[in-house]
Amino acid sequence: MGTNQQAAEQDSAIAELPRIEDDFIQRFLQGRENLIEEEKKQRHDYVFKSKMSPIAAEASRIMSLIRRKELREVWTNDFEEELAEKNGGNLYPGMMFTLARDRMEKTVLWKIIENMPKGALLHAHLDAMMDTEFLIDQVFAQPGMHIVASEPLVSKQALEKAPVQFRFSASSTASGASVWDSSYKADTPVPVLAAAQSFPEGGEVAFRKWLVTRCTITAAESLCHHHGGNAIWRKFTSCFGIIDSVVLYEPIFRAAIQRLLRQLSEDGIRYVDFRHGFRYPFQLEGQEVGQEGFAGFFQAFDEEIERFKTTEAGRGFYGARMIYTVLRFLPDDELLFGLKECIRLKTIYPHLIAGVDFVGQEDRGRPLTELLPLIFWFRKRCVEEGVEIPFFFHAGETLGDGDEVDNNLFTAILLGTRRIGHGYSIYKHPLLVEMVKDKKILLESCPISNEILRLTSSILSHPLPALLARGVPISLNNDDPAILGHGKNGLTHDFWQTYIAFENLGLEGLATMAENSLKWSCFEDQKTSEWLRDITLAEDGTGTKAQRLKDWRVDFEDFCAWIIKEYALTVDDEEDEE
Repeated sequence: MGTNQQAAEQDSAIAELPRIEDDFIQRFLQGRENLIEEEKKQRHDYVFKSKMSPIAAEASRIMSLIRRKELREVWTNDFEEELAEKNGGNLYPGMMFTLARDRMEKTVLWKIIENMPKGALLHAHLDAMMDTEFLIDQVFAQPGMHIVASEPLVSKQALEKAPVQFRFSASSTASGASVWDSSYKADTPVPVLAAAQSFPEGGEVAFRKWLVTRCTITAAESLCHHHGGNAIWRKFTSCFGIIDSVVLYEPIFRAAIQRLLRQLSEDGIRYVDFRHGFRYPFQLEGQEVGQEGFAGFFQAFDEEIERFKTTEAGRGFYGARMIYTVLRFLPDDELLFGLKECIRLKTIYPHLIAGVDFVGQEDRGRPLTELLPLIFWFRKRCVEEGVEIPFFFHAGETLGDGDEVDNNLFTAILLGTRRIGHGYSIYKHPLLVEMVKDKKILLESCPISNEILRLTSSILSHPLPALLARGVPISLNNDDPAILGHGKNGLTHDFWQTYIAFENLGLEGLATMAENSLKWSCFEDQKTSEWLRDITLAEDGTGTKAQRLKDWRVDFEDFCAWIIKEYALTVDDEEDEE
């Protein structure tokens, strides 16, 4: 009896509750909706979205329906449990790029985003973009290639960590030497084929697999977030010595550049501002000693870009330039040599040098304040030489908050950097957020790189959406795709990750970042006033940048029309379920 009475009272109480359809609740919800819309006026894509054509708006709607369907049907609990089982139950969102990469590349959204015109790639380290397996094939294909090591590779530790390089040699200096034998003398060249065939426990096949592990962050390594940032950076930096010893041999460099540019163009990229750390010498074909300076590098770089533009694959590709980088952890004398070489090369190849930057792990490198004497010397010398070499500083690639590494952001902005590489920690600085907007400084965001190099455990915890919501200008970039295990070149991985992760983004958000990449591209040398003018006027201007923004807009509308043609009918059922 008591139970029945309680149930009756409960039903009566529920019956007295207001209904969602009641006017006062509807007015509340309308006020809530108005507040959301008011906030969206601050977003980075507000202007773009307000001016979208009906075709683009419909394409955006179709993509959002496909996204919703794939979140429900592709990224299921069963799939996550399967991944967890395969990885010892050690699964969490920060692992998802490495573990789910193959699955994402089979989705409809992947196919759509892969076809999107992405504008320009503004943050990419050249040597970290070359496909590892392609480079290994080139090592075997080029005559005279040898392997050298700092010690005999006879222990597990030596195989995993001892410095190893490749070099051209006209003849072997030590007949019968084996790098896998304890009698091996450091730095003795061993023919690659002989080394591969004698590789312990597997011969050439195992040798190739071993090289891949030495030149990339493996899937297993990318999952061990508990080891911390310094550990993954040690592995990351160890890859460059091996890769550069291959890439910087002229015939391999030329072949690799052609392949890379073709891959980027196929992914909808029309222009690239590369970075490269000029630490290892460039070796001309058939020469056993590397060049002093990097004129040979830039000559080959120039010739291969122009050659690619004449090919069918390069039709419509605008070109590429180089942000000359020096390693921030080096002593002053080596940094000074690099900065002098940058200025010298600018006088020889003015159309190729776009700017200058200091790179390397920020947390363990020298802060920009410590480099100020070199920076001000460089600025003065550029004036004396009559060259324009602006700054494009890495800054804020850290988890720090108020330490000297985090404060590189303040230094970079005060020094007049035109863009900021990463800028990951800037969301902690409300004043700097407003300053980069006012000064028209773009952030070169690299979400997957930030995840694998352990700044964030997941795309969902990345600060990118907080910055987009505040109207900060941002472009998406792939940073070091070959070393980081993307498996493909281009921007589709980073575009896909951000689109699937953030409900607020939408096609208009991706498009705004693609358009930004062209607005902030270094197509040509410009004084600061010219640079800011062309960013402000955008496609309403009269120069090269304005025309290329107009071209992109045409490509984007064609892309949106293609989405409607291909997928409008496939989302009818999804729309009915809304």
